[in-house]
Amino acid sequence: MSRLEAKKPSLFISEPLTTVSQPLSLLIAILKSCYGPAGRLKQLHNGVGGYVCLTSQSSAILGHLSVSHPVLKVLTASVQNHVSRFSDCGLFTAILCCSLIENFKNLNIASCTIIKISKHLLSLCTDYLKSKACGCQVSVDFSNLETLLCLVRSILTSKPACMLNKTEVDCLAVLIVKAFMYTVPCHPETKPVLGKCVTVPLKGKRVLDSTVIPGLLIETPEIQFAKPFSVKRTSSDAVKVVVFCVSMSGDLFDPEEGTVTVHHKISLEMSELDQLLNVGKQLVNDEVGLVVCQKVIHPSLKQYLKDNHIIAVDRAGLSVMEPLSQVTGSKPIASIYSLSPSCYGSLKDVRAESFASKHFVHLIPNDTTVCSLILCNRNETTWDELKRACETAEHVLQLTLKEPLALLGGGCTETHLASYLRQKTCCLSTSSSKDVECSPTQYQLITDAFCHSLESVACSLSHDGGEILTDMAYGHCWLVPSGFPSASNWSDLLSKCGCGINSSTKDLNWRHLQPLFGSSPIESCPKEPSGKVTDFMTLDCFAAKYNGLQVAVETANLILDLSCVIEDQN
Repeated sequence: MSRLEAKKPSLFISEPLTTVSQPLSLLIAILKSCYGPAGRLKQLHNGVGGYVCLTSQSSAILGHLSVSHPVLKVLTASVQNHVSRFSDCGLFTAILCCSLIENFKNLNIASCTIIKISKHLLSLCTDYLKSKACGCQVSVDFSNLETLLCLVRSILTSKPACMLNKTEVDCLAVLIVKAFMYTVPCHPETKPVLGKCVTVPLKGKRVLDSTVIPGLLIETPEIQFAKPFSVKRTSSDAVKVVVFCVSMSGDLFDPEEGTVTVHHKISLEMSELDQLLNVGKQLVNDEVGLVVCQKVIHPSLKQYLKDNHIIAVDRAGLSVMEPLSQVTGSKPIASIYSLSPSCYGSLKDVRAESFASKHFVHLIPNDTTVCSLILCNRNETTWDELKRACETAEHVLQLTLKEPLALLGGGCTETHLASYLRQKTCCLSTSSSKDVECSPTQYQLITDAFCHSLESVACSLSHDGGEILTDMAYGHCWLVPSGFPSASNWSDLLSKCGCGINSSTKDLNWRHLQPLFGSSPIESCPKEPSGKVTDFMTLDCFAAKYNGLQVAVETANLILDLSCVIEDQN
């Protein structure tokens, strides 16, 4: 077939950074305006109707935002990859990356030099964050739930589209930590495997009606089971379970799958139904008490099972197959022609439950690592946002279990790192500049740009025009409410730093954080926090922020190294 239109030549863009200034400024303005507990919400839709998303979360924003500039496509793809792996710190990563590109681009220094020095500065940051001397690192003790609750509360409060008040945040934080604890095996093996928390939606109800139930809830479309509810048991008082992941509706083969030869007077429908009933007879003989099918069960088979006191649940859906296998120990059966008793599982009990207007079958195992979080919120939009926040919190707890550390939140880690870098490089600027073959002036300019980028992330937490300060002792971030003159006595206005670990005292000296290159370093390396880890302090996931820092710097370096972009126009 001949082409209807001539093939277009590829578009060649030389020096793409020269054209990215305006779209980059727009992207960073959008991202900064969403950052933190006071972040502004964004309404995202495609302009021709369809789904409307109201959010301030990076996963939703970057997923729905249409980006056309090739440089920004690289940036957003890199951040989305980070979010897919760590769930948290997406906005931190994106804002830092954009700030680094903006600040480095404004320096009249060769890209190769900037990349060498920024890699060196990144290694200083990562080494410090991993060291025991790090002043913004917090150890997480799983025997004390307060730190875990602080982590979860920090995630929930940073998602304003969830529309939660303090009481609701505290209630949900307890539920999320409780649900996570259910998924941790009581008797860890050589390679322990975490269980699963299944979210059950209840929209239009109060957030405080949310609850956690051990075991698995499978929704049924109507009340199928008469009360008193009874289930068939084996001689050992257990409930034998079989799970099918194949349709049991009796449907015939798809004509596209091949040709079927049928003898005269043979009905394929009746043959298929006979086979299903044979399966039902074997289940009765094997003392099965519960049959769960991912798809549809034929009404005749369902009635046959009911007459023999076997509970049949169909249309369970793909999402419950994995937790169902974990709860019951069964292996999903993919064919009605090969039914092996070795695939059966067992349960301690099966009950009928009702929550609001929904009805469920509650599967109760002997030793569960699966639980159901019944999640309530006022409407569909806030529920969707809350579900994303709960999934992020669950993933953060899993990452923290693997590496039991957290970082101070509220902008304090960023400002503390910037203070540490300024002090460290002030002492090492001559020797370090020789190592990367640049002048001390170039080294200092790039360091200032790097530190300013870190501080700009902390500055993004303020959305109402208040002052942003850092103290000269601990290097923490302090937010001053708007409406106070700049000449005020800051110690009288401030109570706690951004993370909540330090209290304001008369002895602290302050400096403004708003964009000032070449700010003087603090007199010595930042000190350890003056307080202890307390309730209601703000914490960030260590693994997510550590990786986000690396992704931001490496992506900025990659973009700075771009000399041209070749784009196919066909």
